[in-house]
Amino acid sequence: MSVIKTYDVDTMPLTWRHWWIVLVTGLGQLVGTAVATVAGIIIPLMMLTGPYSHLSSLMQGLIGASDLIGIMVGSVVFGKLSDNYGYLPFFRLCPVLMLGGSLLAIFVPNVWVLVICLFIIGFGIGGEYSLDSDYTSVLMPDKWKMVMLGMVKTGAAFGNIVAAALGFWLILIWNDPVRWPDLMWIVAGISALMIITRIYFFESPKWLYSHNRPQEALSALHHFLGDDVNPSESMVADQEESSAGGASEQSLGFVAFCKKYWNKVVLSGVPWMCEGLGVYGIGIFIPMLVIALGIEHHSTFETPIENVEASVKTTLWISCLILPGFLIGIWLAYRKVREVKLQTWSFWACAVSLLVLLLSYHYEWPVWISLMAFMAFELFLNIGPHLVTYLLPPKIYPVEVRGQGTGIAAAIGKAGAVAGVFIVPVLLKWGGGVLVLGVSAAIMVIGAIVTQVYGRRVDNTQGKINSRDL
Repeated sequence: MSVIKTYDVDTMPLTWRHWWIVLVTGLGQLVGTAVATVAGIIIPLMMLTGPYSHLSSLMQGLIGASDLIGIMVGSVVFGKLSDNYGYLPFFRLCPVLMLGGSLLAIFVPNVWVLVICLFIIGFGIGGEYSLDSDYTSVLMPDKWKMVMLGMVKTGAAFGNIVAAALGFWLILIWNDPVRWPDLMWIVAGISALMIITRIYFFESPKWLYSHNRPQEALSALHHFLGDDVNPSESMVADQEESSAGGASEQSLGFVAFCKKYWNKVVLSGVPWMCEGLGVYGIGIFIPMLVIALGIEHHSTFETPIENVEASVKTTLWISCLILPGFLIGIWLAYRKVREVKLQTWSFWACAVSLLVLLLSYHYEWPVWISLMAFMAFELFLNIGPHLVTYLLPPKIYPVEVRGQGTGIAAAIGKAGAVAGVFIVPVLLKWGGGVLVLGVSAAIMVIGAIVTQVYGRRVDNTQGKINSRDL
């Protein structure tokens, strides 16, 4: 009689089921950056139309920041709700909100409706940011946990590339800035795909164990990974802790939570805030920065719409460096380079890249130097800060408050992104590209210093941050 071999979640080999989980959860990261990229393309197109030709810098910032404000609110709301009521209901609700918001923006083309719709979409994305890392960290083998978490975050790189490529293609076909609302079909399509992939999805086994529901947890685990998979020791420990009343920490309010986990909140939140400036503050306005810095290679005979096309094309080239950055960062994490160290030196490299770009613009060096410096900034931003700020929260918070901790980190990060999106158009107006680049470089330096200082503090209280802490 043959014996059926069984596996433990933490030690089992990587299977196609793990890749399916990564695909489903990674779509949330993809849509997050896709929305920001689409908004960055919509703004200059709107300014080529009659009703919005004199769009103020404040209004530009509001359009760019609306989804980020939604993410900031949604991260905290859904993070707390998911800890109390489970991951799955909100994991399915989030893309429904995104689809509804994008369709409303398409069929009611108005700047204020766009702002409201982007907030609704961002609110749903905020839930994604507090849930997708939780699902992935629970269901991946220990050996591959960091790599697969990194692969989920890599969806953000595809979001930039897909949105920039489709935006460029659609502008070429339409050649009409009045069609700007139709760019939201990109977001609607991704949201619909997310809804479809989550129809056959299940509650987090670790959440169920932590709420003393072992039979449901085992059933969900088998649905995810197969009947030959057993729960890990950490999952069983979560059930025992729940039975002993350990889950009572869920009752912590925002202020009490921050007091108790202050060092972790700062380490996971403030660098994410600094990174948010680069990913969103600069990322959303890449087409406008490219024009301001003279990198788009347009001629004096081109029409305004052709100038926008050229800037979006350059944006696409710059965005293509995001994916290699993520892959290099994942490889370094797999090679056991510590996340705090990786994030620290990447922040410094981002600052140096921006300073080179600033000098190139100020001294009118060849355009290729500016383009390479911009690309280097995107590369280093995604090797370290953009990747690591996503990886740290699920590693440093215990499971019973992981959703809340991740949500608060994402909210702090998006607060920085909101500030960046509002301030970049204002800085462009006050001091042009030089002021934008100078301020951005200073913020990258702050990110490096905070990461190094608070990384040591968390190490001192928790021990070295490593993959086993997941």
